[in-house]
Parts: sequence; structure tokens; C-alpha cells
Amino acid sequence: MSHLRDCLYTYVSPILSPLSCAMDIGAAGKLIGDLPWVCGEFKADRARFILRRQIGKCMAGFLTAVSFLGWSLPLVGQDYLEILSSWYCSFGKCCETGDCRIANNITGLELDLSRRLHGQHLAKDVILKAVQGFLETPQSEKALALSFHGWSGTGKNFVARMIADHLYRDGLKSECVKVFISLFHFPHPKYVDLYKVQLKKQISETVQLCKQSLFIFDEAEKLHSGLLDAIKPYVDHYDSIDGVDYRRSIFLFLSNTGGNIINQVTLDFWRAGRVREEITMEYLEQHLRLELLESTDGGFAHSHLLQENLIDFFVPFLPLENRHVKLCVRDAFLSRSLPYTEEVLDEVVRMMVFIPEEQLFSAQGCKSVSHRINYFLP
Repeated sequence: MSHLRDCLYTYVSPILSPLSCAMDIGAAGKLIGDLPWVCGEFKADRARFILRRQIGKCMAGFLTAVSFLGWSLPLVGQDYLEILSSWYCSFGKCCETGDCRIANNITGLELDLSRRLHGQHLAKDVILKAVQGFLETPQSEKALALSFHGWSGTGKNFVARMIADHLYRDGLKSECVKVFISLFHFPHPKYVDLYKVQLKKQISETVQLCKQSLFIFDEAEKLHSGLLDAIKPYVDHYDSIDGVDYRRSIFLFLSNTGGNIINQVTLDFWRAGRVREEITMEYLEQHLRLELLESTDGGFAHSHLLQENLIDFFVPFLPLENRHVKLCVRDAFLSRSLPYTEEVLDEVVRMMVFIPEEQLFSAQGCKSVSHRINYFLP
């Protein structure tokens, strides 16, 4: 409730001082139903407008309404902000995070990564530590920027959705989350200047609406370098830009670039008789960074985000083997509460294409698994 009290002090004090008139019971009840903000997540002018409309100028009537409705509040030694905070929280609208749109369920994220993300020991470890450490830091120096790399179907979008689901109560549908798909949202290079203006506006408005925002850029390797450079200030070490603090935001960049070097390293370990779990983040990230800096694929490699080391972690997603795809098939059956047998799981896996000549890695990862199981349904 302390979060709400701080917010009320900021936005309500100028409105309710001095307290001089009356507010009826209906207006008091409407105030509770109409407050869509918690702890200053909306601009002050919007919060003040809502409160002016519902409260008018009166606090005396508010106390009358509370008494009439049967709530017992200790009035002696307790100012009106404390009273208003207690009343609002009695409706169950106060959250530990200070914003009921935010869940920050790290335990759930850890469990989901452990149970549902297969064959990605590096991604599991670095993503959990990076996100948890960022959220637990009282004042980060910059926004968190993670870049996911690997073949299609290895879990990049899957994990991005997982992060959204556990950090925000409405997941990808949250007003705190924005997803940008390169070829869908920014299809024409000749309009890049217009796209830059639109992108900056969306980022700014989202962070003003929700301090802890999540931005996901799918197919990041296909983004024009100008768009990536437009994002740079928001992930750089600035306290604020035009009065807005972006340091509590999270930026995820999903890319197929670097997939070949990730696959080659994984294949080399297998050919050397070593298990993939022996691949370390330090070893693979070094190779991945070099691959990205030398890449001619799109503008991502040549953007200031990479050149100025503003990406906090390059997260490799390894190619998936037969055993990992089989686990994906099992999960697909379980998610739909469908019965299955080991024979059916093996049959679905056999329908997938594996490469190279050793037939080691799934060419599609787990991407088409959910549709392929339909073939085996009665």
C-alpha cells in the first residue's frame, strides 16, 4: 500500500487541499471503479483529470460516504491520504509490485524454463539470471537488452512469450508489452524515416504508460540499421530522455543471425564425442559476437547497438536433436490433454527433417510439432 500512498501524495494532494466541499457516495464509489492507474504509471495530468472528475473538491463527503457504507477507519492521527489508501486497498487493488499489471513471477519463469524449454541449457541459465538480476536491482544503469540467436524453431519466440507471461499479468496482451515484427511493421525501406518517428513514439508512450515495459523485436536481423539506431538511446546509459526514464524497460531482439556458428560449434562438440551441455556461455558467446560483427546479413550487425556494446547478453539457442523434439511432441499432446504413446511420439519425430549428413539436428526445430500431431488424432 505504500506504493499507492506515494502516488496519492503526488497526484491527489494538489486537488484535495484545501478540503472544502462535499462528495456524494456515488462519486466516492465511482472513484474506486475508475482508477486505472497505480503509482504514477499514467501522466500526472491524466490522473488529476480522473480524480478531479470523481472527487471534485471534497474530502468531507468522502469520509461521510465511508462511514455510511460501514467501513471502519481510524480517523484520529491519520491524514486523508492514509484513509484514501486504505479504502482503495480494501478493494484488493493494491499489489506488491505497486502496479497490478506487473507480476514479475520469477519462480514461475524458472519453472517454465526448466520444464518446457528443451535442449537449451545456456539460454535457460543466462535468461533467468539476467531477468532476475535486472528486476532485483533497485536502480539499473540502463534498460536490459537481450539478443536471442539461433535457427528457427529453437525456442526464441517461445521464451519471449514466456517472459511476457510471467512478468505481466496479461502476458503479450498487456499494455506494457509491445511486439514488433520486422517485415510486418516496417516492410518498406523507403519509409524508414517515418517508421523511426512511429517507433520512437510507441516506445515513449508505452514507457510513460508503464514504467516496466517489454519490447520484443522479432526477425531483428531484417530491421533497417536506421531503426535499430533509433532504439539506441532507449537502451543507452541515460537517466532520462525528454523527462522519461527508460532504465526499467526490457528489450528483446530475436534473430536467426548467428545460427550457423551456433550449429557448427554444437556439431563440433558432438563429433569430438563431447556432450552439448559442456558448451559454455563464455566459449559460444565469443564465437557468436565475432560472427555478428562480421555478418553482412541485414543492419543488425552494423547498428550502434552492437558497435557500442549496448546488448547485455547474446543468448545462443542450440539446434535441437531427436530427443529434444520428442519432448516437444510430448508437451504438445499434454497441452491439449490428449493421450499419447511412446510409439506415437517416435512417429511424429520421424516425420521431421534432420540434418546434416549425420541427421543430428531438426531443420525446423520444434516449430511445426503442434500441427503435426493432428495427423495422429482419431
